[in-house]
Amino acid sequence: MYELEKSNLQRCSEYVVHILRPSYVKGFMTTYLRPEVAERILSEESKSVTAAAQVFLDQVCLLDELGWYQALLDALEAEDYKGLCEALKGWDFQTLESTKLHRVLLDRIEPRFTKMIKPRDLLLHLGDCLRKRECEEIQAIENLKGPIAAAERLTDCLKRSDKQNWFKLLKSALYSCELTDALQLLEPDTESSMSKMEVGDEDEGDTVMTVSFQYTEQSDDDDGMLMSGNPLTPSETPPTSATGANSGVGEVQKGGEKRLREEEERGGGGGGEKSRGGEKKMREYQRELAEPVFQGKNTVICAPTGCGKTVVALAICEQHLKVKGKGAKVVFMATKVDVFNQQYKLFQEHFQEKDPDIRIDGLCGNQGDQLSMKVVMENNDIIVLTPQILVNAMAQGEVPSLSCFSLLILDECHNTTGKHPYNIIMTSYLDAKLSTEQNGQHLPQIVGLTASVGIGSFKNQSEAENNICQLCASLDSRIISTIHTNTDELQSYVHTPDKEFFLVQKRHTDPFIRIIHDIMAKIEGLAKTVYNIESLSSIENRDYGSQKYEQWIVDVQKKCRVLQLKDQEEESRVCRALYNYTEHLRKYNDALIINEDARTKDALEYLSSFIQQVKNAGHDATERQLTAYFDGQQGVLRGLSSGGQKENPKLDMLQYILEEQYRQNDETKSVLFVRTRALADALKSWMEESDSLKFLKPGVLIGRGRKSSQLTGSGMTLNSKKGVLDSFKSFDNQSKILIATSVADEGIDIPQCNLVLMYEYVGNVVKMVQVRGRGRAQGSKCILVSDKKDRIDKEKHNMEKEKIVERAIRNLQDTPTEMLRKMEVFQRGDKVCRDMVKMVPERPRTEGSYQLLCSKCKKHSCYTDDIRVLQDSHHIVLDPTLFSRARTEPHPKPKGVFISEGLKTLVCLF
Repeated sequence: MYELEKSNLQRCSEYVVHILRPSYVKGFMTTYLRPEVAERILSEESKSVTAAAQVFLDQVCLLDELGWYQALLDALEAEDYKGLCEALKGWDFQTLESTKLHRVLLDRIEPRFTKMIKPRDLLLHLGDCLRKRECEEIQAIENLKGPIAAAERLTDCLKRSDKQNWFKLLKSALYSCELTDALQLLEPDTESSMSKMEVGDEDEGDTVMTVSFQYTEQSDDDDGMLMSGNPLTPSETPPTSATGANSGVGEVQKGGEKRLREEEERGGGGGGEKSRGGEKKMREYQRELAEPVFQGKNTVICAPTGCGKTVVALAICEQHLKVKGKGAKVVFMATKVDVFNQQYKLFQEHFQEKDPDIRIDGLCGNQGDQLSMKVVMENNDIIVLTPQILVNAMAQGEVPSLSCFSLLILDECHNTTGKHPYNIIMTSYLDAKLSTEQNGQHLPQIVGLTASVGIGSFKNQSEAENNICQLCASLDSRIISTIHTNTDELQSYVHTPDKEFFLVQKRHTDPFIRIIHDIMAKIEGLAKTVYNIESLSSIENRDYGSQKYEQWIVDVQKKCRVLQLKDQEEESRVCRALYNYTEHLRKYNDALIINEDARTKDALEYLSSFIQQVKNAGHDATERQLTAYFDGQQGVLRGLSSGGQKENPKLDMLQYILEEQYRQNDETKSVLFVRTRALADALKSWMEESDSLKFLKPGVLIGRGRKSSQLTGSGMTLNSKKGVLDSFKSFDNQSKILIATSVADEGIDIPQCNLVLMYEYVGNVVKMVQVRGRGRAQGSKCILVSDKKDRIDKEKHNMEKEKIVERAIRNLQDTPTEMLRKMEVFQRGDKVCRDMVKMVPERPRTEGSYQLLCSKCKKHSCYTDDIRVLQDSHHIVLDPTLFSRARTEPHPKPKGVFISEGLKTLVCLF
């Protein structure tokens, strides 16, 4: 029996023994082979996997048990040997044959290759061609024996892979990890020396394979300016030569069978073109963006998200350091700490490979309090910063002038407006430029990076042009660099997600809303018996469950702080009562917002947590009355949240979208944008409790602010953010969806994302471009889910505005003289306004000591004579009797800048 199968297995043994690792099918061996035979095979595998596979195959061909061949196929398929299994089922090994050349190439370069790669980094990108157990074994080897041993095991696993696209995925991983030297071994240059190796016999009818390898040393040619920094996706297919002579691969011929398609023609390629030495250069569209900067001009670079603007920035830094020499001093600024960490790492890794002598340092957050900017500036060539660090250093005199630098690069430069640190920096720059006392100072070159210059409000192209000119005036940049010539190349690398809209019906009836409205009306009634709250704020048409109602509450609380009554005791009682009433109204308003977008259960949990905190605190008579309102309806609310009403239709739609997307593509990676932290937590709980969605293992990415959705919680630390992002990006799909607030809509690189969901999340044109740009994989979608037609209409209007901005940019580029005229008008007008503000005499300090009252209860806190100020920001009260008027609680997030431990929060006792 099975004579045909045995005969075919013996004839095709070359494929089996060079792919199969017998220990992976140990279950089959223990079932069909004698124990001593299985033990001998496993022992042989420790010496040579190929030899062990040959022994395994020889023993399998001796089997006579019924069903052994199907069991072998089942074992192979269970261990993810799908390529080998399919070949054995149809006795068609053409697909495996097509990868043989790449195995031969990898085997030849293995001694050098294994010393160039970083296995732990590559594993993040090779999950599609390696088995999970292989990845785990490689990681274990690296932990025990080091990276070279792990690299050898990784290379062996790749050579034994039966996945057709393993070579392309390997090149993609090398691009992404910027392992250019290793990549060069796989993509040798065509103009250098060549060696040939013949494989097989040359007798007629036998397989003849001619494999060409070319090797070159790296060139120091100036054109080879930028090594690989461009992420490569498997969908990228740059054009290559149609002839085998330039492919560096050769060809395979077998009788009259079809010629083997070369890897380069099957989608190989990558993040840039090759120089003579194989070193990666910028793509042509990236060079087009950087050209005005190379000419020394102040420039705003405007290009789509995901096109590699950071790569352009690296190239600009390289060129600038070469041209300026020792006089060069570069500052790269990122607006958010998360983005700072991402970009700082890229700069370090890139220049470590390119030129380790270039000195790089970075400062962000409270590092500016611990390190001297002056020292960092003097001892480094490139400094990566968050802009507030530079603002502080200039205010403290550590950076006397921006002329200390030769190049400033502002990432996400569309933020250069209002009181943003970018605008403060550029105001200093423009004051120096326009001042008659400049005394020959050499101001730095300015480069801005952005995906959209569509700032401000505008209705037509003329207004859009004025806004763009204002931005360029603030950045003193007369050039807007966009891609005109190399648009085809750009489109081959950058994929704009398709936009879809889902308008959902609202709940027809919702008893939860009615009950909460009744409670809020009662609380407002109580507040009016204490004081006429309508006189404290002019905000009208404030509906329950709206942002406008939140604004009204904030306004009332601000007015309470300055409210004055003849009777101070009455004033204290009124202010404290109004504060309590409005704080409860705020939480009920929050609960209505949560209920609108999530489940009633989530809104109720939010309220219950707040009420429990109130009861655990002082819980005076006013608060007991307020909590009684909630307690009286709690039973009814619990019944509604546990299934007493229909689910939120928006959640039904969101569930449908996710189920359909993951049914069509189970490798989907999604980012779900929401407006609030409370909603992010609520949707995470909903997914984890849903049988059809819990496989997504949702992660939450929110900001670092002091308050989070949970009343006792806090924002995310940098480490927790990194953990969430790493889980989302990991090769083993720990998390398939990321629920994020606005912290993720700008700058953070998530290349795996192919589905962007906007859950009632709509902003301006810039936000639309940034959010849409998170979907970078080919075939990405961007979907807006809302039950408000006007919100969907606003997003569609943003899409039209985006086209207006594009036309405005083209018109300004075509009329540079008019653009320059407008910029000069804006610059001089702004300078006049700043000078007028400076001319206003500073208000004299009031003499004497004043009593400071608690804003909540209007009781005495301390006197101004008892207060000292440290570093222009830290206020210290010297009066120890303050503690008799307040209690202390542990500080939720002590930083330990001045006090290493025991940092407390003061809470009013009255």
